[in-house]
Amino acid sequence: MSNVSPINKPQAGSAEPFWPNTWWRLMELRIGVVPVPVFVVLIALIAGFVYLGGLPAEINVSIAILAVGGFACAEIGKRIPVIKNIGAAAIFATFIPSALVFYKLIPDVVVKNVTDFTKSTNFLYLFIAAIIVGSIMSMDRGVLVKGFLKIFVPLAAGSVVAAMVGTLVGTLLGLGAQHTFFFIVVPIMAGGVGEGAIPLSMGYADILQQKQGDLFAEVLPIVMLGSLTAILASGALNALGKKYPHLTGEGRLQPGEHDEMEASEEEVGQHVDVTHIAAAALTAISLYMIGLMAYKLFGFPAPVTMLFVAVAAKLAHMISPPLRQGAYAVYKFFSVGVTYPLLFAVGVAMTPWDKLMAAFHIANLITIVATVLSLMATGYYVGRWIKMYPIETAIVNACHSGQGGTGDIAILTASNRMVLMPFAQIATRIGGAITVTLALIALKQFG
Repeated sequence: MSNVSPINKPQAGSAEPFWPNTWWRLMELRIGVVPVPVFVVLIALIAGFVYLGGLPAEINVSIAILAVGGFACAEIGKRIPVIKNIGAAAIFATFIPSALVFYKLIPDVVVKNVTDFTKSTNFLYLFIAAIIVGSIMSMDRGVLVKGFLKIFVPLAAGSVVAAMVGTLVGTLLGLGAQHTFFFIVVPIMAGGVGEGAIPLSMGYADILQQKQGDLFAEVLPIVMLGSLTAILASGALNALGKKYPHLTGEGRLQPGEHDEMEASEEEVGQHVDVTHIAAAALTAISLYMIGLMAYKLFGFPAPVTMLFVAVAAKLAHMISPPLRQGAYAVYKFFSVGVTYPLLFAVGVAMTPWDKLMAAFHIANLITIVATVLSLMATGYYVGRWIKMYPIETAIVNACHSGQGGTGDIAILTASNRMVLMPFAQIATRIGGAITVTLALIALKQFG
């Protein structure tokens, strides 16, 4: 259907008037989700505030900065031949801003605004809550249970194989078996920074009687490079799935699985009442707050608690069909509109470029790549053996080597499988906690 109204429709042979028809078409040209004219206005306004000496400390301004930066970086990644097919958008949205901050190419007032907003709001967990609740509510109940039980098989097998392969490769390259295992292989699978590198370095410091800061600085770049390797490999798996569709469920873990929200997105958008969308968003926040309370009382990671509570609510039919549709709409909104701005925030506020570069020497790189690829390859073949889609199980295993929640988001964005977030959280949080615990026990016994 034409978007030109009958009143303004040009006569045959005449030039179309600029207002409003040409302008409307211009507004439909977008960088990410931002219309081009709006994008230009936002850049001009941000530059104006910087020139005048400061940015207002308001959520509206921070959102504008994240949208402009995140979607611009992602758009560059999407347009570069070859690498655009292996997750370049997610990589660019995360690592370009990190480099720009390090080389002082982003004004300090912008960096401060983004950093303060990211750390004070902790909106990474709002994103995870929306994605987990929305994806769980849209899954078939029977397949949900089977998927959660079966995913531990390729995850456990991959962890064991990756530990052996990574340690062997590092040893052959002269890094030493003990150093390779405890300072390269274990940090990669420890669950990121906050839940992995920090408690790991604290445990190492206590056992080895060394400074925790020095040990943290040693394992942090390994965590980041492991995550980068997983992002690239997951993007390559997405491209492989497009070439060989029988290897992938496009986000489904096993054949026969279907989503309860399989109606077209257009249909869902037409029938979901805005009150159900708002209610679903608050439901996701409530479930996350249950997770926070569990963390305070028992020390169990909040996202994992939220995940299991959401699964229990789904299985007990506690969520009504309209609310499930609202949850799916929330999931789609965050997946489409928030992912790249969030990755930009992570790049600016939480990804130190100098530490990432510090681990770039050949023995480390080869060992890291060998560890991550063996983890994913084992997931691929074991998943295929137990009748799961191999590409999906390999991507879930990749999240075990990701940079925590931010790594999960980047990996699933690069592979275009954000619906796997619940399983990614299992790989990251539970898999990471088990890895850290076993590593500390082993170091105390044999270190």
